[in-house]
Amino acid sequence: MADATRAAGGGWRARIAALKSPWAAILAILLAVALLDPGSLAATVAFAAHALAATAPYILIAVLLLAWLKAAGAEAMVARAFAGRETRMIVMAALIGGLAPFCSCQVIPFIAGLLALGAPLSAVMAFWLSSPLIDPPTLLITAGALGWPFAIAKALAAVGLGLFGGLAVRGLMRGGAFGAPLRRYAHTGCGCGPKLDGKPQWRFWSEAPRRGTFRAELAGNGLFLLKWLALAYVLEALLVRYVPADLIASFVGGSGVLPIVTAAFVGMPAYLNGYVAPPLLAGLVEQGMSLGAAMAFIVAGSVSSIPAMAAVWSLVKPRVFAVYLGLGLAGAVLAGVLFQAVS
Repeated sequence: MADATRAAGGGWRARIAALKSPWAAILAILLAVALLDPGSLAATVAFAAHALAATAPYILIAVLLLAWLKAAGAEAMVARAFAGRETRMIVMAALIGGLAPFCSCQVIPFIAGLLALGAPLSAVMAFWLSSPLIDPPTLLITAGALGWPFAIAKALAAVGLGLFGGLAVRGLMRGGAFGAPLRRYAHTGCGCGPKLDGKPQWRFWSEAPRRGTFRAELAGNGLFLLKWLALAYVLEALLVRYVPADLIASFVGGSGVLPIVTAAFVGMPAYLNGYVAPPLLAGLVEQGMSLGAAMAFIVAGSVSSIPAMAAVWSLVKPRVFAVYLGLGLAGAVLAGVLFQAVS
C-alpha cells in the first residue's frame, strides 16, 4: 500500500513537472492563439519554425562545443585562474568566467572551495560577475539572434564587468570592507560538481568514460537548447505580432541614456533564461528598442538570474550580495552606454 502511495505521488509530481516544461508552455500558447485569434496561428507557427531553423547551425555548434569541453574536463583549467598575484587573479578570473562550462549547481561548491582555500573575494567577484553573462552556447545563440557584433560586445561586456567588479572589491577591501565575507556553507550539491584536479584531456575519444560524457552532454544540452529556443521564438512571434512598436520605442527607444537606465532596471528583476533572452530582444529591437538598451537589459538580467544570485547569496553575507547586485546594475548601464556610442 505504501509503495502504491509513493508511486502515485511520484506520478503526480511527474505530471506537475511536465506542465511546467517549455513544451507545455508552447502548447498552451498555441492553443490560446488558436482559440482567441485563429487566423494568426499558422503565421505564429511559421515565424517560430523559420527562426528556429535559422538558429539550428548555432545550436549544433554550441552543443558540440559544450559537450567537448565537459568530456575533456576543461573545468580543471578554471582553478588555475585563482593563483598568483591578486591583480593577475582578477584579470584571469574575468577572462575565464565566460568560458567555464559549469551548470548553476556546480558554481556554488566551486566558489565555496576557492573562498575556503583563501582565494581573494575580489577575484571571486570577477568570476561571479562575468560567468553568468556569457559561455560558448549563449555566445552562439546571441550571435544567431542579434548578430555577431552584439554577441562579441556582450562577451567584452562580460570581461569588462568582471574586471570592474573585481577591482572595485579590491579597492573596498583595502579600505577595510568585507573583513569576513563568508556565511557558513554546508555542501549539499547535486552530485555533478566540477573536477578541478588533473589536466584536460582534449582527445577525449580515447577514453570510454569521456566518450560517454560527451554523448550524454550532447543529448542533454541539445534537448535543453531546443526546448527553450522553441519557446523563445514562439514568444517572439507573439511580441512582434501583438505588442505595438511605438509602445516599446517610447520606453526603451532612442539614443539617450534614460532608455538604457530604464532597460537595466527592468532587466534585473525580469530575468529571462539566457537562451530565451536573445530571440526576445531581437523582437524588441525590431519593434524600436535601442541597441544600448538591449545590451543593458541582457547584462542586468544575466547578473540577476536566479542561479547566479543563489550562488552569491548562499556563500556570502548580505552586504557582499548587495555590492554584487550594485556592481551588476552599474556595469549593465555602462555597457549599454558604451555599446550605444559605438553602434
